[in-house]
Amino acid sequence: MLFTIPMAIPSSTEAFVGQHHVEKVLSDFFTRSRGRAGRVSPRYLSLWESLEKCTLEGKRFRPRMVLAAYVHLGGNQLEAAAHVGAAFELLHTALIVHDDVIDLDFVRRGRDNVSGSYRRKAQEAGVSVNTAQHRGLSAGVIAGDLALSNAFVLLDSAGTSTEMNQALREILDDAVFASAAGEIIDLDFSIGSGSNALDEIIHMAALKTAAYSFECPLRAGATLAGAAPEVVQILGEFGRDIGTAYQLVDDLLGVFGNESETGKTVLGDLREGKSTVLIAFARETSVWDELSTLVGSPELTREQAERARTLLRECGAYDYALQTAQQYAERARTHLHSDVVPQRLQLALDPVIAESLHRVR
Repeated sequence: MLFTIPMAIPSSTEAFVGQHHVEKVLSDFFTRSRGRAGRVSPRYLSLWESLEKCTLEGKRFRPRMVLAAYVHLGGNQLEAAAHVGAAFELLHTALIVHDDVIDLDFVRRGRDNVSGSYRRKAQEAGVSVNTAQHRGLSAGVIAGDLALSNAFVLLDSAGTSTEMNQALREILDDAVFASAAGEIIDLDFSIGSGSNALDEIIHMAALKTAAYSFECPLRAGATLAGAAPEVVQILGEFGRDIGTAYQLVDDLLGVFGNESETGKTVLGDLREGKSTVLIAFARETSVWDELSTLVGSPELTREQAERARTLLRECGAYDYALQTAQQYAERARTHLHSDVVPQRLQLALDPVIAESLHRVR
């Protein structure tokens, strides 16, 4: 039985406070960038158009976290907050573009990603398969670099004081620093380096996803609103735990999800042998002898994947991963309902717990 998703993270068409300000910041940024690129070369303009398309398809979840913390802690300068939110959205673009390069993925959300569009153009030009792939991956590296550097440009254009700008820059840098750490740890795991223990896998999830998607956007919004240090800290702890729960659920979706609803294949993680809590748990059980012959096989069939899912359920890995996600969600709830967090912010962020955890049944 596969998961379904009765409650999803809001899409870019579902409003949050200040969303239209964020959209305008991003639209103005790409209008300027396309103008600059067009004056350089039509080829460069094409890259920026691909990058813009990738960004526009985002769900705006990270700006939503920035604005939620900012507005519900008394902030009223939505234009400044929108620039901070847009900076985190552009960081998200950079990381997914680079992640696709790392994973040799050429499709995202069922369509060509940046690397995929450049690979296809090269193939249409008649070059070899390897050359086309190299061209696509190279374009992905360049596009991701542009998005990453311009995340800081957008942050700097928020119009805040020098002191505030420095504080926000440090938070955005924390997000980049943690994400890079999670990515390199994940790479090491992929070649069998280290023990891949359960606690290491969870730590990687916190670094790779929770920091830049939840913890740092919430800290940034609270800092911009002038919140007390203890409020900023507790929101960071909330973000770290709910972000970890989110990633654990995402790993479950990667194996047990409904493809028509997630837009993701349920074969990819199994074929890759991705290091997740599911796999780390199963590795210590009696099913591993059989499961290890399936996980990591590039030619894994749908029938074999179904067998792998059965084994993951039988050995308790499925239940363990889901229970662990629930535990992190409850820890997040405890942080959120601390006495130092205003009730209006608790009410605004409570749905995030449900959305992150109950994306699956």
